[in-house]
Amino acid sequence: METPVTPTVHRAVCPGSFDPVTMGHLDIFRRAAAQFDEVVVLVTGNPNKNSGLFSIDERLELVRSATTEIPNLRVDWWSGLLVNYTTEHNIGVIVKGLRSALDYEYEIPMAQMNRNLTGVDTVFFMTDPKYGHVSSTLCKEVVKYGGDIRDMLPAEVEKAIKAKYAPS
Repeated sequence: METPVTPTVHRAVCPGSFDPVTMGHLDIFRRAAAQFDEVVVLVTGNPNKNSGLFSIDERLELVRSATTEIPNLRVDWWSGLLVNYTTEHNIGVIVKGLRSALDYEYEIPMAQMNRNLTGVDTVFFMTDPKYGHVSSTLCKEVVKYGGDIRDMLPAEVEKAIKAKYAPS
């Protein structure tokens, strides 16, 4: 029997759909990158299924363009069980951002399940209060109806959303 590889806590993963990536996400990525040797931003979803405003490839590109200044961060995608990714890539920590108690209530059972399945731990970062109201869904909604979200999204993401909602 093969000896299992012990995950290292020097590597962390920040999973999410990132449809699109927001300034709140970027804040969590930067803070995680300050704590770990390597951070993987993991765009989750099925690349063969259109769900969301942006395709997986578009999301990957938007996250990459928004994170170029973080040297120990890389971007990847996954469509399977998160703990399978952490095991296959020898990652010991999942990083999640929490905006409120509602996020906590949603994330705790997943963190406990992940720990039970493979032993991977989840670390929670509280969102900076200036981003507590920011969500990908709300940003898309505001742009769709002509609102101003320039402080909530990286410039390239704002431009990409506006292009998606531009009249044909």
